[in-house]
Amino acid sequence: MDVNILLPYQVFATLSDVTNLVIETPSGSHGILPQRLDCISPLVPGILTYQQGSQQSQFIAIDQGILVKTGDQVMVSVRRAIRGSSLQELQQAVKQEFLALDQEQQALRSVLAKLESGFLKQFSALSKH
Repeated sequence: MDVNILLPYQVFATLSDVTNLVIETPSGSHGILPQRLDCISPLVPGILTYQQGSQQSQFIAIDQGILVKTGDQVMVSVRRAIRGSSLQELQQAVKQEFLALDQEQQALRSVLAKLESGFLKQFSALSKH
């Protein structure tokens, strides 16, 4: 199978000769083999596991998204993805990514709170006049 992993702003990975693929869906883990019928499946955040030829399993942490299989073509569209050579390396990379996102989200919430309070002050000043 040929697998393309797409992010909103770029092609994350193009994999060829994939012999099996394991994905996480809302109903649990599912394996996809080349002979499987065409399908569409929602994806939940988790680990996408794949094997190319006779190589060892490879891992990619993915965010929520969707998978579309048509013939030997598999398209995976997700918000974020992180590649790791081992599960331990991937776990560390995901922790770092989530910590950075948490800090960005806290800063964004702080700015939004200031904007909202400023808007409310100006709105209440207008309504008094």
